[in-house]
Amino acid sequence: MKYLLIQFKTINMEKFLIITSREYLNKITNKTFILSTLFTPLILVGLIFLIGWFASINNDQVNNVSVVDNSGYIFDKLESTESIKYIQLENFDLEEAKLISKTKSDFGLLFIKNFESPKEIAETITFYSEDAPSLTVIGNIENQLENILTNKNYKINNIDINKINKNKVYVSLFQETFQGKKTTKADSFIGLLFGMFLAFLLYMLIFAYGGMIMASVIEEKSSRIIEVIVSSVKPFYLISGKIVGTSLAGITQFFVWGVLFYGSSFVISTTFGITSTYDNNEFMLAADNSAISDASLNMLSSFFNLPLANILIAFIFYFIGGYFLFSSMFAAIGAAVDNQTDAQQLLLPITFIVIIALYVGIFTAENPDGIVSVIFSMIPFTSPIVMMMRIPNGVPISEQIISLLILYLTVILIIWIAAKIYRIGILMYGKKPSYKELIKWLKY
Repeated sequence: MKYLLIQFKTINMEKFLIITSREYLNKITNKTFILSTLFTPLILVGLIFLIGWFASINNDQVNNVSVVDNSGYIFDKLESTESIKYIQLENFDLEEAKLISKTKSDFGLLFIKNFESPKEIAETITFYSEDAPSLTVIGNIENQLENILTNKNYKINNIDINKINKNKVYVSLFQETFQGKKTTKADSFIGLLFGMFLAFLLYMLIFAYGGMIMASVIEEKSSRIIEVIVSSVKPFYLISGKIVGTSLAGITQFFVWGVLFYGSSFVISTTFGITSTYDNNEFMLAADNSAISDASLNMLSSFFNLPLANILIAFIFYFIGGYFLFSSMFAAIGAAVDNQTDAQQLLLPITFIVIIALYVGIFTAENPDGIVSVIFSMIPFTSPIVMMMRIPNGVPISEQIISLLILYLTVILIIWIAAKIYRIGILMYGKKPSYKELIKWLKY
């Protein structure tokens, strides 16, 4: 009897490996998979350059601002910039100035009334425009006006402006970890930005691969092929084989992207003569080519100063865990319905959970070690996304291990639940089950 049980398990394991290899080979030989693997990095880079190009075009636009200065001293001190050009309108009342500014299609009109006190002037200055102006432009105008009126107020009160400016003290904090690693404000910004990128990437990949599994199960169920498959292999091995095979395809895609990233980094560094140095726990880049700005090099240095090895390893483990978790639910839903429309309705709670994880990660980004971030990085349904937002800013390894243990224990439970639903739902046709019926299936 014991021999037969071992033989039965061996046969099922062989079938599991066959299903896994079949799913893996089907995915990596698919034209869509090959094209997405090769062109996704290029598309992402292209989008970054396109956004940068649009931003540069937007920044090149000059905003003409007409100024009616009844105070007599503000306009002369206003300094035009690359994006804002001030034009004075003399001897015009408000309505005439509005008409002229509108006729010239100005960005706006700055109307300054005359009072003895700079404080009174500040309280009455009005900016007129066709539409709501951008915060950047308004901020620039306000800063200049504040400085001009403040200096005028000093002068009225016989306060020496030069003495004040000379005695101002400016602080730029040197930042360093307890381990002696130097950090900058750019490091925090890059960590935040990269963490958000990883979270969104994880979200898209989990749903993309999970959607593949669900579509595959619905297709097999609709064609009745699944009836033949289930008769020769247990549902648990079938659903596990599908999930593992597809996850291996995802890891293959990551590997290819890593090779492409390394190759492109080598080509760029060679082309622009970028050299790297590592001193006092700090990674620094330098370029012989002036086409690469110091700001760009500092940003790249901040990127390479991130805990990249930790990020890569954590990303793979959280991808596998998150993928197993959600794809098992996707497979169960695919088995329970007959078409994509019914599946989308059952997917709403899962989608809602992931959206919550994204929002928690974004809104707690300023304080990645806050209690809300820590709690949601331990909840298995949100931890893959929230934790990937936190790790670039530094998370203790022990905390990551605890989070992963909770995630993988939950994965085992969810796969077991999904297999029970899969076992019954895969042979049921013509009716979309309710959530109450799905719970009942767990008792069978």
